[in-house]
Amino acid sequence: MSTEADRTAGVFTPRPGAAPLGRMIAAQTALETRMLLRNGEQLLLTVVIPTLLLALFATVDIVDTGTGRAVDFLAPGVLALAVMSTAFTGQAIATGFERRYGVLKRLGASPLPRWALMTAKTGSVLVTELLQTALLTAVALALGWSPRGNPLTVAALLLLGTAAFSGLGLLMAGTLRAEATLAAANLVFILLLVGGGVVVPLERFPEAAQSVLQLLPIAALSDGLRDVLQHGEPVPWGDLGLLAGWSVLGLGLAARFFRWE
Repeated sequence: MSTEADRTAGVFTPRPGAAPLGRMIAAQTALETRMLLRNGEQLLLTVVIPTLLLALFATVDIVDTGTGRAVDFLAPGVLALAVMSTAFTGQAIATGFERRYGVLKRLGASPLPRWALMTAKTGSVLVTELLQTALLTAVALALGWSPRGNPLTVAALLLLGTAAFSGLGLLMAGTLRAEATLAAANLVFILLLVGGGVVVPLERFPEAAQSVLQLLPIAALSDGLRDVLQHGEPVPWGDLGLLAGWSVLGLGLAARFFRWE
């Protein structure tokens, strides 16, 4: 015969309430990653375009990259482009439309804190970048690439580059209308692809333009990666410092001006 305690013990089983914070962040990160990988436009931007650029410019003599093999110059630049395409362009467009359609507003009212949602988005970017790096490295190695340098230095450059571009992408997505974000993000992607030292050496530009282009985060990331992976140089403190400055600026402004609605 059941007692009153036995009858009430299972009333709230499973017990309602929010899951542990770490589990919520992990689940949201997995969801964000699946959504990105299922989006054909995002895959075109983050995977197909960088891979095609690497294969095309490394095998066809289109741009004079200076001394040495073209792939040794292009591989670090395309890795930088992959970071920009995911952390800045793709994230800005996706987050901008999520804000427009009220997705961010609804998620902001869930048990998942807003800072944890941004953490999950950053985690999704990092997972995607790992896949991009693995693919582009395999393609570059197949084309004859011989990387040098310290992998930890490369990881530091990629992480700071991700932070810099994420901050700028979230700033754009959180302040502009979705359509304006779409246009601006794609325009910036094209301009930085051409003028950021990715496939065209900055030395090919006029000296007056070089002094400005060298301050861009894509130039700092591509030059830093090239110094390490192509020339085998030690830690490029100047490029790391520039990326750190862009990270503080972008993330700080995004935290200050990002609008959830």
